[in-house]
Amino acid sequence: MIGRLQGILVAKQPPELLIDVNGVGYEVQVPMTCYYELPGLGEQVTLWTHFVVREDAQLLFGFNTADERALFRLLIKAQGIGPKLALTILSSMSAGQFIRSVQLNDVTTLVKIPGVGKKTAERLVVEMRDRLKDFTGANYDTGLPGEKPALITSPETTAKDEALSALLALGYKPNQAETVLRKVTTDDMSAEDMIRQALKAMV
Repeated sequence: MIGRLQGILVAKQPPELLIDVNGVGYEVQVPMTCYYELPGLGEQVTLWTHFVVREDAQLLFGFNTADERALFRLLIKAQGIGPKLALTILSSMSAGQFIRSVQLNDVTTLVKIPGVGKKTAERLVVEMRDRLKDFTGANYDTGLPGEKPALITSPETTAKDEALSALLALGYKPNQAETVLRKVTTDDMSAEDMIRQALKAMV
């Protein structure tokens, strides 16, 4: 089990990272709420991780705090919620916003997340309400993340391309992602700001 990584951030393309730990490169998938807080390329980063082994893949998911990882682990225990969907949920809203949605039985907000239908949302609220009673990660901000570092892009790739790629990786359909990006973004915005505004508009 790989529970924690500390190394140099070599590359990042939302929602994936490459972290060099003593010469070994680890590919890690992170929710956008974690991605927003990353340092620049070449700097040291520490992530709490969850390792998933499947027949066709071995996947590593990363989080800024042990509490965020704990919430992810609670999510994937819910019926019909796999690691990828759990990552999408925690990318579409902060941990605090998710907890608040569960507490308020806010199915309407949850069904706007790609891959979460009405039945899944209703079941998720019921199952998570019980599990969150014992959840110790109590002090979560229910607002959106604050200022975020600019995404480093190659000259050939525009910020909008980066944002679109991230939304598609999170499960949004191409037409849906392109439409919302046109509505909420401007050319002078960073890719991360575009992603944040798009996710906010869709949830």
